[in-house]
Amino acid sequence: MKSLLNALQDGRLIELPDTDKEKSLKYLAHIIEAIPDLASAPELAEAMIAREKSQNTGIGLGVACPHVRASGTGELLCAVGWSPAGINYGSTDGKEVHLVVMYYIPDSQKSAYLKEISALAGAIHKAGGIQSIAKAEDIATVREELLNWVSTAIEATLPETKARMIQLGARQAAVESAPLASTPGLLQIVPVLALAARESKLMVLCQNAELAKQLEEDAALGNLLAQHGQFDRAGFRLIFRAETAYPAERTLYDYLAVKLN
Repeated sequence: MKSLLNALQDGRLIELPDTDKEKSLKYLAHIIEAIPDLASAPELAEAMIAREKSQNTGIGLGVACPHVRASGTGELLCAVGWSPAGINYGSTDGKEVHLVVMYYIPDSQKSAYLKEISALAGAIHKAGGIQSIAKAEDIATVREELLNWVSTAIEATLPETKARMIQLGARQAAVESAPLASTPGLLQIVPVLALAARESKLMVLCQNAELAKQLEEDAALGNLLAQHGQFDRAGFRLIFRAETAYPAERTLYDYLAVKLN
């Protein structure tokens, strides 16, 4: 369960902003693409969706494990998405998916992936399902439950990883109360809100003052935001989450900015 534990430690547990299956897969794929240690993952989102269309990765009980294989070596990587409302995923048991664990699998990590999936399935079975996650009130509760799953899976075989997990739990409160982008050693993710109004300068709100300044000075920003895609600015990758229309032709764009290596 090393890959899952790394994802929890590095801030790759995200509340999915949309209940649409394809949008959720793209969102998680973009999070993996932004991992600094990943040398290259061209068109990862497209590869994930193409594979999903050929074989549904809903494993039942409200869990899905989409994945894509890559040639060469490297680490087994994953990103985790939590959907409080549930995603109509098309799983064989007909249940909505509340937990999506997405994997990037280099050829050298096929065995590690199979072991991790087996351990994950065992942990879900031992927990009696994912009701505690499906009904969780916040993402901190989801993280705690996933840490319990990891602990269950590795307790007998990897005591040194358990010690690392205990250290993670000890600083959990500090991580949750601090802006994620300012936590040393974690994947830097900054929420970004941009308000566009007719005949007014676009206003950007985020915790990184330099990023906000550069975005507001970017003449092309309005068009980029309206495309609902991803783009790179000021050393960050901007990933679309949601759009809200207000009276007087005002639009609020909700993005995540992921720090690039």
